[in-house]
Amino acid sequence: MKLRGKRKHRRTPRFKGQTINKMIPHIITVSAMCVGLTAIRFGLDGKWEFAVGAIVIAGALDALDGRMARLLNVTSEFGAVLDSLSDFVCFGVAPAMVVFFWSLQELGGVGWGLALFFPVCCALRLARFNSMDGKLPPYAYNYFAGAPAPAGAGLCLLPMILSFAFGFDLATYPIVPAVWITLVAVLMVGQVPTYSFKSIKVPNRFLLPFLVIMGLLFAGIAGRPWETLTLCLVAYMASFPFSVHTFGRLKVEAEHLHSLQSEIAAVAPDEDDGEEGGDDSSDRRRSTNLRTV
Repeated sequence: MKLRGKRKHRRTPRFKGQTINKMIPHIITVSAMCVGLTAIRFGLDGKWEFAVGAIVIAGALDALDGRMARLLNVTSEFGAVLDSLSDFVCFGVAPAMVVFFWSLQELGGVGWGLALFFPVCCALRLARFNSMDGKLPPYAYNYFAGAPAPAGAGLCLLPMILSFAFGFDLATYPIVPAVWITLVAVLMVGQVPTYSFKSIKVPNRFLLPFLVIMGLLFAGIAGRPWETLTLCLVAYMASFPFSVHTFGRLKVEAEHLHSLQSEIAAVAPDEDDGEEGGDDSSDRRRSTNLRTV
């Protein structure tokens, strides 16, 4: 009777999978992709300012998803691949299509060819970045080879942003955005070193002025978005000579240090041989003294 009265308690099996917190970076990445695709729809409807704004929002989300992944410690190969696909859509396909609908379609087949050339260069730039991940020398970690995809998208849209900011319609001169989008595409796949602002550290004494500048930046985006974006893009292009100079200096210093290490490694075996010879001679002296004793 006691055995029959006993109830067998079975442990409820737990569902296997990821928590919502660990999926937050993937959700942000997918959201950025949807916003980038929505920019193409705005371009089809002729809502140019909304199209550019959607790509800017996609850039903000792209900057957020990687930091959230590192903060939550959920970095994975799946997330890296998904992020690259989102970057290709948001910063390769979307800006090229928007510029094509805005002005390049006036050039016919040439304009369509340039609209294809830009996302192809963006894809090549992303493929090179992924293949070189973890293989760069230490002095190159704070630099990109060429303009990164989000910055390339912003530079691609610069003629449109200038038109919004200052009122002159560059869409009526399609040769200007045609030449510009070609230069930006070449810059993305080129080897020009550009700053990576992700790992820049702000000294403590400059922390308060930095926060003040960021406050002014967001206030400018809220009040004068197109003028502020123009200023940011021009300042970014003005940093190219400095990034090339500092990268070249670090490369020369690294090569000099490597040559010194090679010379030391070449001299070290001779010194070791001398030390070993000294040990042998001292052993002979000890053995001779033992014999005399």
